[in-house]
Amino acid sequence: MTAQRFAAGLEYDGSAFSGWQNQTHVRSVQHVLNAALGVVANEPVSTAAAGRTDAGVHAWGQVVHFDTAARRSLRSWLLGVNSNLPPDAALQWVRQVPADFHARYSATARTYRYVILNREVRSALDRNRAWCLRGELIEGRMATAAACLLGEHDFSAFRGAGCQARSPVRRLEHLAVRRTGDCLHIEVRANGFLYHMVRNIVGALVRVGAGEAEPGWLGDLLAGRDRRLGAPTAPPQGLYLVEVHYPVGLELPSPAVPASLA
Repeated sequence: MTAQRFAAGLEYDGSAFSGWQNQTHVRSVQHVLNAALGVVANEPVSTAAAGRTDAGVHAWGQVVHFDTAARRSLRSWLLGVNSNLPPDAALQWVRQVPADFHARYSATARTYRYVILNREVRSALDRNRAWCLRGELIEGRMATAAACLLGEHDFSAFRGAGCQARSPVRRLEHLAVRRTGDCLHIEVRANGFLYHMVRNIVGALVRVGAGEAEPGWLGDLLAGRDRRLGAPTAPPQGLYLVEVHYPVGLELPSPAVPASLA
């Protein structure tokens, strides 16, 4: 029987995962998803993801694709896979897609959100879901600095060690900083990201928000293209893959924002 290609939206709490990608002797999102799909399909199934999130990074808008000759209804895929996934991962939707669709390479942009809990007292509940920082962070300074990064640039200054991308040039389409009570949300959309790029941008914005650098420093850092001059990388637990953007004709569902992060 001819294989068909499906796309699926996936949400997960990355706290107890080693990251997206299969690795020997560690727990990965890809491993538990492949296993759950294999049970429903009654055959081995391999997935490819739009973004390979690191250990501790979360997602509410991850997109994957998989091929299978098994014939199941979309509802059966959704409910069957979820019944075989652990509590910290869940499919949100499943759709059949054209054979040339690729979760990663068909994407036109990706949106991430970084959450900072900015208060003097640490949180027991959010310790794995936000970066908890004491000391005032001034979001206006951070927003001014963020504007320096918009557009197409060489982002070598925000490129993590071990990055395998052929080119450091990316187009940053959106970078916003907003505060809701004690929470700072930094949302960024680009046509692609370098390894640790979002977390390195957040680390630099925090330095500006804390008054340790002027907003214009981010522009100078960008122009200098030297990662060694930047701020420390922000920790993974505050980072969320929010949405993967595709051409309109595909009509894939938009991810629902978790109530705690709305």
